[in-house]
Amino acid sequence: MSLTSALSIAQSALLNTARQTSVVSRNVADASNPDYARRYAVTSVTSTGARTVEIQRATNSLLFRQNLVALSAWSGQSTVSGGMDRLGLAVNGVDNASSPSTAIGNLQQALQLYATSPSNQNLASNVIDAARQVAASLNDGTKAIQDFRTQTDGEIATAVDDLNNLLAQFQEANKAVISGTRSGTDVSDALDQRDALLKKIAEYVPVSTFTRGDNDMVITTGDGTTLFETIPRTVSFTPSSGYTAGAAGSRIYIDNVPLASGAANSSADGKLAGMLQLRDGVAGTMQSQLDEIARGLITAFAETAPSLPAATGLFTWSGAPAVPATGTLVNGLAGSISVNAAMDPAAGGNPTLLRDGGANGAAYVANTSGGSSYSSLLIAYGDKLDQPMSFDAAAGISASSSVTAYSANAIGWFEGVRKQASTAADAKEALATRTAEALSNDTGVNVDQEMSLLLDLEHTYQASARMMKTVDDMMAALFAAVG
Repeated sequence: MSLTSALSIAQSALLNTARQTSVVSRNVADASNPDYARRYAVTSVTSTGARTVEIQRATNSLLFRQNLVALSAWSGQSTVSGGMDRLGLAVNGVDNASSPSTAIGNLQQALQLYATSPSNQNLASNVIDAARQVAASLNDGTKAIQDFRTQTDGEIATAVDDLNNLLAQFQEANKAVISGTRSGTDVSDALDQRDALLKKIAEYVPVSTFTRGDNDMVITTGDGTTLFETIPRTVSFTPSSGYTAGAAGSRIYIDNVPLASGAANSSADGKLAGMLQLRDGVAGTMQSQLDEIARGLITAFAETAPSLPAATGLFTWSGAPAVPATGTLVNGLAGSISVNAAMDPAAGGNPTLLRDGGANGAAYVANTSGGSSYSSLLIAYGDKLDQPMSFDAAAGISASSSVTAYSANAIGWFEGVRKQASTAADAKEALATRTAEALSNDTGVNVDQEMSLLLDLEHTYQASARMMKTVDDMMAALFAAVG
């Protein structure tokens, strides 16, 4: 081997070692970055015998796909679970203190106490006050639900904008990958950026990907709708300025295809599907239950008279004096229910009409003798609160129940679905964490390994340096001998 060849080999070794050291140093510097994939500096020999360093990026496509699926499921379920927590607190209060069920229980107690002393005007006023609290609970619950739907609608609009921005960023990252692949340059950083964007996109909608020539990637949603192919597809949504009971919300469209919401309390994939489920599913069902409670109360306290239709009594609504149809949901009824002004002293009414009847005229008077100890009607009202009646099955609870049981069942239904959502969120969070850890263990940076490799490279560098010094000494001796 000539001295020139030896010197060339030593220089090449130093250069390759420097590149390998640079890669290891970069790995150590980005060890804490969850979106960074470890780089490998692989030494190869060309056809001419020259040694070169090729930089490769650690990948595991199977684990990465599993992580995307888990992230989407966790994001959707945590959205549903968190939304239910906020909705339950807004409607029912802490420990259900402001729920209709609690207010109805207080009304029933006040009614029973009044029945024991029907001549006591203070007890009569207490019943009216309790009835006001029932109506206020239903009114406030309706407002809270519709405000929640409006707020969720705004969050959907923001999320859609964020998703469109992420897709625009993904387009730029994908272009960088394609361009670098075609030119033969290292595209590791561009691939890291593209994968990081994919994780963020998966939080909004479930995604599936495949790669074409030049590392060009195509993204579709879980149901096969194209989300990105060369250019991003448009995700569109028209928010509403406000909601009323029974009003349908706007759909989310991806490339003109509607996005489906979560179908059950543990099946939402992506936060967009979770928010649709909250706005149209959970909140809508909760509103229907409040409307049915209101209808049950109006029916239970309705005044009756021979040969005359039942008329609203203690509780009235916008369709008074008629009583809502049996077993049929009336959208928004909980928002319009109120205490009958004829019985409300705050509105100039007479609370003893609850004891005697006649809020709708003399024909509806039950206490025809005018006795102050008359309690039959009060007892009958209390009994009706515990008697089964027909409820609309569309509200999601048993179609036959008493008003008191139905209001309690409404809380039970909500707490049940909230528990399901919370349990599913915890399970899916664990799965997302485990898949992320597995992916990190396989493609991430182990600082101990990198430091060990750095020590090996230091020894390689020292050997190359000694080789160069030996060649230099030999060349110096040769020049001295020639001189």
